[in-house]
Amino acid sequence: MPVGLIALALGGFGIGLTEFVIMGLLPQVAADFHVTEATAGWLISGYALAVVVGALGLTAAVTRFERKPVLAVLMVLFIAGNLVSALAPDYSVMMIGRIIAALSHGAFFGIGAVVAASMVAPNKKAGAIAIMFTGLTAANVLGVPFGTMLGQAAGWRSTFWAITVIGVLALAGILALVPKTGSGESDGGSASGSASGGLRGELRAFRSGQVWLSILVTILGYGGMFGAFTYIAFTLTEVTGFSATTVPWLLILFGVGLFIGNTLGGKAADKNVDRTLVVVLAILVLVLVLFALTAGNQPVTIASMVLLGGFGFATVPGLQMRVMKYASSAPTLASGANIGAFNVGNALGAWMGGVTITAGLGYTSPIWAGAGITLLGLAVMAFAAAAAKKHDVGRPADVDSSEKDSESELQPA
Repeated sequence: MPVGLIALALGGFGIGLTEFVIMGLLPQVAADFHVTEATAGWLISGYALAVVVGALGLTAAVTRFERKPVLAVLMVLFIAGNLVSALAPDYSVMMIGRIIAALSHGAFFGIGAVVAASMVAPNKKAGAIAIMFTGLTAANVLGVPFGTMLGQAAGWRSTFWAITVIGVLALAGILALVPKTGSGESDGGSASGSASGGLRGELRAFRSGQVWLSILVTILGYGGMFGAFTYIAFTLTEVTGFSATTVPWLLILFGVGLFIGNTLGGKAADKNVDRTLVVVLAILVLVLVLFALTAGNQPVTIASMVLLGGFGFATVPGLQMRVMKYASSAPTLASGANIGAFNVGNALGAWMGGVTITAGLGYTSPIWAGAGITLLGLAVMAFAAAAAKKHDVGRPADVDSSEKDSESELQPA
């Protein structure tokens, strides 16, 4: 395994911790700032929406620069955002800190996924992306539960101070271990110069209908899982009857599911991306329905937590690999856009969950909403897979054949 993947995973760990740990701390943050649960939930939705802005805007702005220093600058932005969050005197400043940190998220994972894929052989790209996203799963297995316990013991601000330190360590790892891999302007590889490189070349990838379908599947498929997870602390305490001190340990089980799902999902996607996504999304719908129906049963809820994490995150390597596959001539911006799509899904799921709770439908209503959103994602994925199969080689008809040569950009250095 290329050592640079470890550095990328470390950066992913810090970013994943920032994104997810707030869920376990949401009751404390809401009480400290004297806001409702739904209002506190906007610290999650606001973060997710800022990720979309960063994924598209920042990625487009830096596409002509060398990727390694760009990743380092993005990590500096991440560190700054978490410092603001740790020092926030009120809800508004906390939101600003979340937004600053989130701006680095989409571009980091979008560019990092391209870098990770460039380090390995063609038949191991999804696996390499999965290793990078292992940082996210590790954040859930270890970081989120222990970050939640730290926040409960020493105040939620202490968790954000710890995340800041992790960001500094990740920055050092990126500078020391990630190899130089060129810039967005090296994508394309044809003799047409700027027309096939840089931002113009990156934008050409969006001519593919399959790229857009992949992004839509990401929004719906991941959004459904995230919608169920956003208010999980309230579900576990108010519906299932667990104590607040038990929540961090239950999040560990969720994280174990994430780790297993991410690893196996990446391996399966390397064999057949579309089949993997269709099967996993179908099972995820069933898991969400089971969870909603049995949330009052503690043993079944524990099993549902593991399954939700496993099948929810088993989609991630395949979803990221699919959009890069159909944007192979210029994958950087499309990759970043798909990271943005994950977080549009996050915002959609968190918003829907907040709406259902505010409407008085109870703390299982976000899970039902998540099941419905995921079902839509499954329908779109089935349509996209059928359309891709119809085109034989799995390449959309509107992608120019000359773009095949550009796939060398994702070959190992």
